Amino acid sequence: MDALVLQDVRKSYGTREAVHGISLKVHEGEIYGLIGHNGAGKTTTLRMISTLLRITSGSISVYGHDVSSEPDEVRKIISYLPEDAGAYKDLTGRAYLQFMASFFASGPERDAMVEKGITLADLGDRIDSKVDTYSKGMMRRLLIARAIMPSPKLAILDEVTSGLDVINSYEIREIIRSIAAGGVTVVMSSHNMFEVDMLCDRVGMIDQGNLILEGTPTDLKREYGMDTLEEVFVKAVRG
Repeated sequence: MDALVLQDVRKSYGTREAVHGISLKVHEGEIYGLIGHNGAGKTTTLRMISTLLRITSGSISVYGHDVSSEPDEVRKIISYLPEDAGAYKDLTGRAYLQFMASFFASGPERDAMVEKGITLADLGDRIDSKVDTYSKGMMRRLLIARAIMPSPKLAILDEVTSGLDVINSYEIREIIRSIAAGGVTVVMSSHNMFEVDMLCDRVGMIDQGNLILEGTPTDLKREYGMDTLEEVFVKAVRG
């Protein structure tokens, strides 16, 4: 079964159409990159997949569940981490994971979920420090752990390494690889074309609300005769 299917998806705000009939499929177990410049429609598309925005027309299904008619079923099997996500700064990392896990489980099941989150975050002794003492990289680790510890079938990650330094970005990419290797399908957006090239099995390029290219990074570079995905994107957008 395909993990995610978009068919002619459109999103309008009044008379302005922000997403123009996007159709794509994400296979189970894939890391799929959705890329485009600011305002291209990436985040709007991710929010529609996440049931946070209503679709104007078209359809989206997640593991066979329609986001419009079965939003509650979709929410049970997805996790969405927006670019601007934050955590409760007065809690320790451990307490934050315990609090968030309580929405999904109780008793031993909740405890096991928290332990999984602590392992994913890999913050060592700092898991018992207050969140407001965390660096941006540590915060991202904690938030990814929060998103993955309930064992979603589809993880949606929006600009997950935005603003991080080289080492933290590398470590976050390794976490994403381990998540996918563990059976979670990942849909991610990023402005970092090197990151997309390194991580993603396939990519979809969005420009002005349209899906203009789709394929593996290797195939797209070969098709355009370019050495980097960044060059492919620029050439595709500029025509």
